[in-house]
Amino acid sequence: MTEAKLLTGNGAAAWGARLAAVDYVPAFPITPQTEIIETISKWVRDGSMDAKMVQLDSEHSMLTAAGSASLTGARVFTATSSQGLLYGLEMLYNISGWRAPIVLVNVSRALAAPITLEPDHNDVLAARDTGFIQLHAETCQEVVDLVLLGYRIAEDMRVRLPAIVNLDGFFLSFTRERVDLPEADKVASFLPPYRPTNPFSAERPVAKGSAVMEGDTYSYFRYHMHASSLRALDVLKEVSREYEKLFGRAYGPVEPYMMDGAEYVLVMSNSFTTLGRKVVDDLRARGVAAGLLKLRMIRPFPADEVAAQLKGRRAVAVFDQDIAPGSGGIIYPEVVAALYHEADRPKVVMPVIGGLGGKRLTLKELESIFDELRRAEKGGTVRPPGMFLMRQEELERVRTEMVTAGGDVPA
Repeated sequence: MTEAKLLTGNGAAAWGARLAAVDYVPAFPITPQTEIIETISKWVRDGSMDAKMVQLDSEHSMLTAAGSASLTGARVFTATSSQGLLYGLEMLYNISGWRAPIVLVNVSRALAAPITLEPDHNDVLAARDTGFIQLHAETCQEVVDLVLLGYRIAEDMRVRLPAIVNLDGFFLSFTRERVDLPEADKVASFLPPYRPTNPFSAERPVAKGSAVMEGDTYSYFRYHMHASSLRALDVLKEVSREYEKLFGRAYGPVEPYMMDGAEYVLVMSNSFTTLGRKVVDDLRARGVAAGLLKLRMIRPFPADEVAAQLKGRRAVAVFDQDIAPGSGGIIYPEVVAALYHEADRPKVVMPVIGGLGGKRLTLKELESIFDELRRAEKGGTVRPPGMFLMRQEELERVRTEMVTAGGDVPA
């Protein structure tokens, strides 16, 4: 019988690892993900979770151990955040190149400097080209489910690539929500034991990723990694149908909300999507044909699914909780590229940047995006940087506060 618990996002991530029957958990603490490894450590210590957990001296060592253990045939779980993810970034490329299907939970936290503990997505999106599959969660329920789906996709022979499951720090990591935990026996049938094809063994030594390869051979490996990553889209759709039959919840690469008849659409991901739904509900009640498209899978990028949902709309806004200074939002150009060859593409695709460093979003601010969409649609296209959800009066207020406090103030 399904067990309902009140869990934080961190607790849900820990339960995902426990239900996946992971063998090995290399760890290193960093706010706001530390609760995940503390929870797992307690379970391992009291015997309720049969796994080996080891605390390493850094995130780089942690990820090295994770990938290496996976190559011996262990099912491996670990977690990090922010600077920790970047400290181990070098090893992410190795792990994917080794085709080691670990699951890594990233609890998003904005990057220094200045230092903040609250979230945006520059940390996880810095890892978008590493070869890891990326699944992004809106709710605590999605966290536990996506961990399980992450293993199923990563370990599939058509993919054999590691996966990141992303959740927002603080907004989700420390927020308690109802989570219906999948039954362990059903999880076992959905996620059978990991069976590597060519594992390290003392009896039969093998070499992985150790040779210096010339361009032709290197390109061959990169081609296969890319092709395998693209196959993860179909694998997610396939295993999601199986997951829905077992547990009643389906998870496609994108999730449309109120898209029937929608003329103005907001594209979002992660925890702020819940606020976006509320705004869409309010606008629909006032007769505005608003809709929302949630991105759940960021790598591989679901370009065909995005184009199918957005073609024929009058105007679209892409909300980025990240920024590439000098360019703009990171996800925006990927959505634009997905729509490029559509004859019936929206007249306006507007970039929006907000929520950086965990800056709170109000319903009024999100509603103003739709106001701007309707204005732009009448006046033509919008070019980057588009709309920045920090108004001039806010900028002046923060500047004044910093000057008063004697801080370093940018020009």
